[in-house]
Amino acid sequence: MPTDATLTSKGQTTIPKEIRDGLGMKPGDRMTFTLMPDATVVMRVKSKSVTELGGALHRKGRKPVPLEQLSI
Repeated sequence: MPTDATLTSKGQTTIPKEIRDGLGMKPGDRMTFTLMPDATVVMRVKSKSVTELGGALHRKGRKPVPLEQLSI
């Protein structure tokens, strides 16, 4: 579904509403842009925070470590 957008003089653009809705984007979500060799740009939404990922790697028989105890 091609959708057009305009680039401002400050290098800004608006992601069309149907794209934001389709990706479940909300204000504050972060994105990464990757320029491919064929000039295609891939945009990925990084909407997961560290707190949402807590427990994702839980292994059977091990106690989860609270986020407050992790060193950064």
